[in-house]
Amino acid sequence: QVQLVESGGGLVQPGGSLRLSCTASGSFTTIHYMAWYRRTPGQQRELVAAISNIENGKTNYGESVKGRFAISKDDAENTMFLLMSSLKPEDTGKYYCHIRVPNPTASYPFESNFWGQGTQVTVSS
Repeated sequence: QVQLVESGGGLVQPGGSLRLSCTASGSFTTIHYMAWYRRTPGQQRELVAAISNIENGKTNYGESVKGRFAISKDDAENTMFLLMSSLKPEDTGKYYCHIRVPNPTASYPFESNFWGQGTQVTVSS
């Protein structure tokens, strides 16, 4: 059993900043990959930012957030963060935490995926 809990969402004015957190707990020994996704009505789920522990900390950002958002992690606390700056109304959406953990009994690539319930971010005057 793995549980992901997000926090930090809320209402912010354009140009403001928010810091999201996601803490993982449960039956796992390590985390291979961590990411933030977001979704708005009528839109596909969109990758916001990701960091891969098995690729030497390689990060990946959606084109619309490059230069404004930063992903980071605290391995000791099984927590990742998303610092969002210069927020725009188009950043409004529900943000979801996602992780991949090793699972030798799973199909290739021998990982299991887990998702949080999401936290709402609203950028508006």
